[in-house]
Order: sequence, then C-alpha cells, then structure tokens
Amino acid sequence: MWRLFLGFMLFFWQNGSGINAINYYSPKIFESIGIRGRENQLLSGVFGVVKTVVTIVWLLFLIDNLGRRKLLIAGAIAGSVCLWVIGAYIKIVDPENNPKSELDSAGTMAIVFFYLYTASYIPSWNGTPWVLNSEMFDPNMRSLAQAVASASNWLWNFLISRFTPQMLSTMQYGTYFFFASLMILSAFYVFFLIPETKGVPLERMDRLFEAKPVWRAHGRILQQLQEDEAEFRREIEDSKLCDDKSKEEFVEKA
Repeated sequence: MWRLFLGFMLFFWQNGSGINAINYYSPKIFESIGIRGRENQLLSGVFGVVKTVVTIVWLLFLIDNLGRRKLLIAGAIAGSVCLWVIGAYIKIVDPENNPKSELDSAGTMAIVFFYLYTASYIPSWNGTPWVLNSEMFDPNMRSLAQAVASASNWLWNFLISRFTPQMLSTMQYGTYFFFASLMILSAFYVFFLIPETKGVPLERMDRLFEAKPVWRAHGRILQQLQEDEAEFRREIEDSKLCDDKSKEEFVEKA
C-alpha cells in the first residue's frame, strides 16, 4: 500500500509540473508571453518537435545511464528555475497589457527558458514515473498498480487541464510560480521517499523499499547483490571441488 501511494503521488507531481497545462493551452501560454499570430502557431508546433526529440534521447540514453532518481530531481529543479524566470518576465514586462510589434530580447529569453523547461521535463517527469511504477511492485500486483497509476495520471491530468484557463485569467504570472513551487516540492519528495530502482531485480524490490535511508538504499542493495553473487560462486566452486575429489577417491578405490 505504501508503494501504491508512492506511485499514485508520482503522477500528482508529474501533472503538478504544469506540462499538461502547456500541452493543452500552448497557444494561450505563448500569448501570455507576448507571442501572437503566425509566430504563436509556429512556436506551438516547435514545442511538439522538441518533445519528440528529447523523448528519443531519454529513451535511448538517459533512463538507464543516469537512473530514475537523478533524472527526476534534476528535471524538477531545472524546470522550476525556468518557470520562475518565465513568471518573473510576465510580472515585470506584462506583455498582455503592453503588447509590442516585435519580440525584444527579454521576450526571446522567455521563449528560450520555455523550451529549456520542456527539455528538462521530458527526459525526467514525462516517462520516468511510468518506468518506476512498472518496476517497484511485486509481479502479483503489477497489473493492479499500473491500473491505479493510469487512473491517477488521468485524474490529475483532468484537474490541471480543467482549471488552467481560470488560473491564467486570475493568477496570470502566479500560475507559473504555482507550478514552479510544486516542482521544487517534487524534488524533495523523490529525494526522501523514492529509492533508485536502476539495476535492481524485481525480486529484490521488497528489500529495496525496506532499506533506510532511502537515498542510500540503492547502493546497499547492489552491494548485497554482489555479496550474494560472490557467495553463490564460492558455493559452486566448492561443489565442483567436492565432485572432483569424490571422483578421484572413486578412481583410487577402483
């Protein structure tokens, strides 16, 4: 039940990053930054291209090389910084009430940080919660856990997408600060509660989640696995020596 709760909450933090607010309302998001007309449509399309490219990099190189915890924590911190910068830009410049015919350097900076936010979220919080939910449960309940994870994802997805327009209308730049704050909190959540599952067999997940503190559990489990493997090899070598000695004794008696 504890792991079920952890997996359930991973999707709360995933949607709390604000990514689905951007997915569904990217034209309105760009408009809040000061982008309108054809440039708005173009940048909204580029947003999808960036997501695709970074997802491929995450899938082929990052998830198994860097591990789950590092990706989640780094993505949360980097994404939060980007949202703070975008929110501060909207607060100071107020592009909605001070429209400009051309995008200035500050507006360009806001767009750069917007794409940096996307590039930090996609290889971390986009798919990694799904990977963790597929690894952290006993095989007997993995199907149930995945069903709960899917339900959790769509629950938070619905709530965020439902209230994003109202948040942008009433909170304006505060919307970005809100999601930035949630991303910072998600980094603490992962650091203190989610152990690294990279390289840990599914049969050892119970032992992994019992190890404390969480941020050292992965190293301890891998060390135990190495010791178990070394012990297993010694037992095999000892059994071979015993077999060879028995054969020699049999030949001598014969």
